[in-house]
Amino acid sequence: MSENALERFRLVATAEGISFIILLFIAMPLKYMYGMPIATKIVGMLHGGLFLWFIKAQYDAHKEYGFTTKFNTLAFIASLVPFATFYLEKKLKKMRA
Repeated sequence: MSENALERFRLVATAEGISFIILLFIAMPLKYMYGMPIATKIVGMLHGGLFLWFIKAQYDAHKEYGFTTKFNTLAFIASLVPFATFYLEKKLKKMRA
């Protein structure tokens, strides 16, 4: 099955958003409330890798679909705001259809 850049970007955005939520609402409380710093080390590294993959997938999708500067900026900001990548994923799903 061949994946295009838009579909890959959509899937990576979802994974990045989930990892961000896990980092903020599970790993950080484990670290600060229960003294388990390993949680943020593991989830933080995973999230960092997914964030870099998100940027690469965004670049690839931009090259293939010619996203505007405004869309690219909003997509990047969405990666920094909890739950915003899920909104972005819905927008990308509509673009695919």
